[in-house]
Amino acid sequence: MGRTLFDKVWNKHVLHGNEGEPQLLYIDLHLIHEVTPPQAFEGLRIQNRSLRRPDLTFATLDHNIPTIDIFNIKDEIANKQITTLQKNAKDFGVHIFDMGSDEQGIVHMVGPETGLTQPGKTIVCGDSHTATHGAFGAIAFGIGTSKVEHVFATQTLWQTKPKNLKIDINGKLPTGVYAKDIILYLINQYGVDFGTGYALEFTGETIKSLSMEARMTICNMAIEAGAKYGMMQPDKTTFEYVKGRPYATNFDQSIDWWQTLYSDEDAYFDKVIELDVSNLEPQVTWGTNPEMGVNFSSPFPEIKDSNDERAYNYMGLKPGQKAEDIELGYVFLGSCTNARLSDLVEASHIVKGNKVHPNITAIVVPGSRTVKKEAEALGLDVIFKEAGFEWREPGCSMCLGMNPDQVPEGVHCASTSNRNFEGRQGKGARTHLVYPAMAAAAAINGKFVDVIKVVV
Repeated sequence: MGRTLFDKVWNKHVLHGNEGEPQLLYIDLHLIHEVTPPQAFEGLRIQNRSLRRPDLTFATLDHNIPTIDIFNIKDEIANKQITTLQKNAKDFGVHIFDMGSDEQGIVHMVGPETGLTQPGKTIVCGDSHTATHGAFGAIAFGIGTSKVEHVFATQTLWQTKPKNLKIDINGKLPTGVYAKDIILYLINQYGVDFGTGYALEFTGETIKSLSMEARMTICNMAIEAGAKYGMMQPDKTTFEYVKGRPYATNFDQSIDWWQTLYSDEDAYFDKVIELDVSNLEPQVTWGTNPEMGVNFSSPFPEIKDSNDERAYNYMGLKPGQKAEDIELGYVFLGSCTNARLSDLVEASHIVKGNKVHPNITAIVVPGSRTVKKEAEALGLDVIFKEAGFEWREPGCSMCLGMNPDQVPEGVHCASTSNRNFEGRQGKGARTHLVYPAMAAAAAINGKFVDVIKVVV
């Protein structure tokens, strides 16, 4: 029987252990940021251990940093985490994409942009959205602090191999519908736990037609489907993206192996989901987890349990309302899900020549300094600023309430991020997950509108 893409990469990295039991995996790349590693570094010091592979460990600063004046960090805890990472990187010989550097940005942006993220690698990070890198045909997953220390000390990790789930996606996306809508629809239809215990492989003609940036958006939210891993077969689009990037110096030596990274025709999948996106609509979440979403044209569902009732109460909404009824106050374009150059370009098409609605506070936060510089070279910053958006420095920003960028209590925010949990964007903040084009149109109109009509 043939093997899946996941099987091929996993098996190549097994150092010890039998299938069905915990196996020791070699880790090719360890990405870190300022939040999860401090205790792990301290553990090395206490045990008088060295960092096993500093050359395979790379750091960036993203979660806590301000996006207006990046060097003016007023929160004591945030400042402590940032300075601690800077010191640990120096003490242990870790390359850090430091504050204000050309490569600094959200960790899941920095890996691909620098060429550190490559097909066939095992990649870990103390961050749940590490599955983003699986868009390159890598096994990438988030880990906790104790596992961060294990990788620091040994460059290995004990893991139990998951089952395989194929999500076969076909059809041409309608104009005004994007990769973010695909993954939001899947989560809405199958729930926030349908991927639990599985490695997800996204396949089909729709996936093949997507850019690498769009592919990363889908894999980024595999964790919102309950899965640790989301993968896609590397292909010509992948190879062209990786080639020539600073850390992709092994390209010519690796391309032959990369081209073998696909699921064999007779590979066995424990479960298969099929989706035709030909008639897919833009998606909007109404509740407090990514499963609580609808097509733009659909009314919010009836209350079926206490979770729904709590969500409606928290969001200040009612069954039967539609997305266009939401009284928005904030619009956030950013996060590791949708703060890449193509995301900002799509949003700028809608924003150009228009003005932000007077009831809306709108901010744009490029996911990395690379994206910021590329966007400014295209004049996107001018387009957004002339429309009334705030143009910020790169970072995680308003995706989560760990920095000064927070949504006020009780205010509804159209957000291009990945989570709409209670308090995620600030105490009492009400988050609605959408693609950047939908968020941009909402900023101009003061409410959600049918972005298909706007784009057409």
